[in-house]
Amino acid sequence: MLSAVGSGMTLPFFVVYLARVRGIDLRVAGLVLATTAVASFAGNVLGGSLADRLGARRALMAGLVLGAGGASWFAFVHTVPAAFGAAAVIGLGASICWPAEDALLATAVGDAQRSSVFSLRHATMNAGLGVGAVIAAAIVDLGSPGSFELLYLVDAATFLAFVPLLLALRGTGERLEPTGHEETGGGYRTVLADRAFLAVWGLTALLVVVGYAQYAAALPPYATGTGGVSAHALAVAFAANTFAVAVLQLFVLRSLAGRRRTTALVLSAAVFGCAWCVTIAAAHLGGGGTVVVGFAGAMVVLALAETLLSPALSPIVNDLAPERLRGRYNGTFVLAWTTGFAVGPALAGAGLGLGDGTAFFALLAVGCAAAALGALGLRRLLPAHVDLVGPARLETPALQPEAV
Repeated sequence: MLSAVGSGMTLPFFVVYLARVRGIDLRVAGLVLATTAVASFAGNVLGGSLADRLGARRALMAGLVLGAGGASWFAFVHTVPAAFGAAAVIGLGASICWPAEDALLATAVGDAQRSSVFSLRHATMNAGLGVGAVIAAAIVDLGSPGSFELLYLVDAATFLAFVPLLLALRGTGERLEPTGHEETGGGYRTVLADRAFLAVWGLTALLVVVGYAQYAAALPPYATGTGGVSAHALAVAFAANTFAVAVLQLFVLRSLAGRRRTTALVLSAAVFGCAWCVTIAAAHLGGGGTVVVGFAGAMVVLALAETLLSPALSPIVNDLAPERLRGRYNGTFVLAWTTGFAVGPALAGAGLGLGDGTAFFALLAVGCAAAALGALGLRRLLPAHVDLVGPARLETPALQPEAV
């Protein structure tokens, strides 16, 4: 949550900062955003291996330090090469953090609580993102480069503030000593031979392309261009999204308890499609306060889609993963997000050039319908116990008589 405050301050403005403040062409700015994902291809594999070899906690600390360096550099970019370089460092650091953090969370609780713990992580992370967006709304000024520099420096500080907390955490996410057989066998070959996991991977990549990747790549320039909203109003819309996630997440988790995780995935894809339809409607409301309310409403619908997704995808992956390959499973899984975040912004850069960008959002809605069908197909591949959302609260296991 603490680290997410800094990300919430900067996420809505990545492309806007480069295009409107630093004067970089919008299409090039979209490619710079895609660079964070391209750099992550190596970082995901590295982060997964480090989590298994060094322990998830140590791998996460290394990624945080690298991410802080990239955010500090990005605050002062003035040229296209510098923008690409800083974005690459940011992407590398974040891509090491993600699989390490997922592996750390998955080992902190039992199998039955994984849907709950990933939902709780998503809620607290979004609360931090919401706080950051509110702070950004009070600071940013498109006419003041210094206000954006301050945002990215604070982002770097929140990366580093996470490290002392991890230094104090002992006994969780430590390296497991391998047996002789495990030391030479398995690895990424085992991950890539898992058909159910590969199906989850493909569905995730599609959901990211038509959903998550467009938060920062397509929606901000569409809202500020076709929709005519200000930077301050855009920050308010993003804050509505993150606070809605924080409020809705645990209610959604409770309503899904005991149901299929694939059902949650189908509903999430459908709601993503509805959100893009609301986005199109908001952009044509004619300006003023009504259009701000419209975009904020679209972001709230997107929040519902997110809360349906978090109890399903990461828990499925960690239930499929053997304990000693948990880092590699998570590293490969995050590659699906990386792929989506690489492809999505590049598509947005071209798609927003179709008229006023409305046609692109219509195509995104069609892609969401395809993802819903893919989630239905995944149901046939998952073992019954993996395709089940666990209890909606964390419980301390009772001491069993045979354990005495």
